[in-house]
Amino acid sequence: MNVKALGAEFVGTLWLVLGGCGAAVLAANFVSPSGVGPDVNIGYVGVALAFGLTVLTGIYAFGHVSGGHFNPAVTVGLVVGKRFDPKEAIGYIVAQVLGGILGAAILFGIASGVDGWDPGSFASNGYDEWSPGRYNLGSVMLVEVVLTAVFVLVILGATARSASPGFAGIGIGLCLTLIHLVSIPVSNTSVNPARSTAPALFAGGDQIAQLWVFWLAPLAGGVLGALVHLFFLQHDEEEVAQSPAG
Repeated sequence: MNVKALGAEFVGTLWLVLGGCGAAVLAANFVSPSGVGPDVNIGYVGVALAFGLTVLTGIYAFGHVSGGHFNPAVTVGLVVGKRFDPKEAIGYIVAQVLGGILGAAILFGIASGVDGWDPGSFASNGYDEWSPGRYNLGSVMLVEVVLTAVFVLVILGATARSASPGFAGIGIGLCLTLIHLVSIPVSNTSVNPARSTAPALFAGGDQIAQLWVFWLAPLAGGVLGALVHLFFLQHDEEEVAQSPAG
């Protein structure tokens, strides 16, 4: 077991949750409870950019150590796509979930430092009343499966040996930004079970009860994306390539 790789996945997922969910919690639509501090509203576009930038910077910072997955659905997709050793997958997923939880804990500590702060859903994902646009379970599952599949397809394509070296992180980060622009109103965007688990543990209640959707749908999407790549898009020389950072 590569301890450095597990550490990179832990820290990279911590950064993803802290940066992406932090933008949603602290700046997406913040009205100062005390009436003293400034109101902030970066909106959906700002949150989408935050998630894209965290994965982009995380890949360049940690990808050379672990491949820069930061997402159980990506790890599973890379296993199915024959880009990652199945024996390493469980360790990666555990590191990702734990890193995400610590990132959410840090964010909770920051956000709760204002008198009168209400955590609400704490940037959790959800359907029905917990969907930003009140979308139902079917819509949420469909968007999560399809967009996770696209995300894995982009990762597998951007990191193929025939792809331009050094640019994978940019393509992957922009893809995640676009995914958020599409799906924040529907599910508050998961495509990542570790990202979903971390804030749900602090929000509690219905967020935990609905968490199964944001494991099942992204994992199914990761498998689907990998299968599409294998059957329709893979070149022979890609078979021994490694993972997001190459």
